[in-house]
Amino acid sequence: MTDKFYTVTQLAENLGVTARALRFYEDKGLIAPRRAGNTRVYTQRDRARLILILRGKRLGFSLQEIREYLDLYDVDPSQKEQLRALLKRVRSRVAQLEEQSVALSQTLAELKDIERQTGIALAAHESGPKVQAG
Repeated sequence: MTDKFYTVTQLAENLGVTARALRFYEDKGLIAPRRAGNTRVYTQRDRARLILILRGKRLGFSLQEIREYLDLYDVDPSQKEQLRALLKRVRSRVAQLEEQSVALSQTLAELKDIERQTGIALAAHESGPKVQAG
């Protein structure tokens, strides 16, 4: 099987991120590209890990949570533990987002009420009797 290789620039463009982001994830130990001299060489495995990292970040998981998930992937070929951990984290994240959704709805309702009241007060002020300085 021939593995496809990517340079930093190629992989960054392929995934729609910056080369700096790739180096950041490397510094954090989430990916470990091979080296060809001074050049980083990324494999399909690195690309797959980066896709999981980016998806995890997009879904609001911390780098530590993503690391734990990736570590499970490496040590459990059956992926059973990885799936259990993922299900637990996803359920926790869904609960957190549902709480935030309720709070957001309450905040929006309150702001809309303030907007309505302010609009009424401003309209009353602008249409009221004009006082002339004497």
